[in-house]
Amino acid sequence: MYFQRLRDLREDSDLTQTQISEILGIQQTVYSRYERGFQTIPVEHLITLADFYNVSTDYILGRTLVKETAQKK
Repeated sequence: MYFQRLRDLREDSDLTQTQISEILGIQQTVYSRYERGFQTIPVEHLITLADFYNVSTDYILGRTLVKETAQKK
């Protein structure tokens, strides 16, 4: 489930796989494997993407439908 959410978040932000892979410091082919479900995303990349998109890791993992994170005080 979270593989599709990764793709949806990226496309909603009008970004390419290459741009996201640069943020993560990995090759585009590795990121592509995350989106296609051929490789498990490491926790540190999951957290980085959740922060980047301002969503919770639970949203990316499909554990909640709530996209927005709570505002930090």
